[in-house]
Amino acid sequence: MTRRFEMPPGAIGPFQQITEINGRIVACTICPRLVEYRERVARTKRRMYREADYWGRPLPGFGDPQARLLLVGLAPAAHGGNRTGRMFTGDRSGDWLYGALHRFGFANQPTSRHRDDGLSLRDAYVTAAIRCAPPANKPLRDELLSCRPYLLAELGSLERLQVVVALGRIAFDSYLAAYRVFLGADAAPFPKPAFSHGGVQPLPGGVTLVSSYHPSQQNTQTGRLTTEMFHGVFATVRSLLDGPNDQPA
Repeated sequence: MTRRFEMPPGAIGPFQQITEINGRIVACTICPRLVEYRERVARTKRRMYREADYWGRPLPGFGDPQARLLLVGLAPAAHGGNRTGRMFTGDRSGDWLYGALHRFGFANQPTSRHRDDGLSLRDAYVTAAIRCAPPANKPLRDELLSCRPYLLAELGSLERLQVVVALGRIAFDSYLAAYRVFLGADAAPFPKPAFSHGGVQPLPGGVTLVSSYHPSQQNTQTGRLTTEMFHGVFATVRSLLDGPNDQPA
């Protein structure tokens, strides 16, 4: 049975500090299927990481609380973020994302190996539609609904937000659903934009939504997403934030 959207126990208000929001995320045990899976993966591990101390908990957001740019992914990878404890860290998707963020001036380094590697973001914040690694990378609808209050709280706390990059269709749909709730019942309705790589959609409230294919291996190894295509998204972001003359050479 599908549950309607509701705030979880000990609900977080929309304008709490990022540190408090992240503390609640890390302690979350709302979804039994996800709790069982993330903890089982952390116990059994992958052979190449058998000496690693897996994180095995929900992942908090990561980045600059004063960010103008928000990046929304799908979910932690079972042996990526679920192992390292940081969004897009320890897998090939992270190599693509943080490499692009570094190239366009949002990160101090192009790599993200573990949560204590010195990576920091400037003017950017990374989050996800769902905070626990889901089996087969496929969260259930109820699980997405249960995670939505955390995204809503982040939207309230990131008061300088101007541009959102949705990495993949699920992140795109999840962000739009959360943003409609965030605007409130009194806001004028707006039609749902179509997802497309490189799509740019101004939204009510002064935020611009940019959509991109997710930098998953399924997309990058098949050529569906190329480096040029991915960097084109961030060139667009830079133009939206700072004007067309401030892009890296």
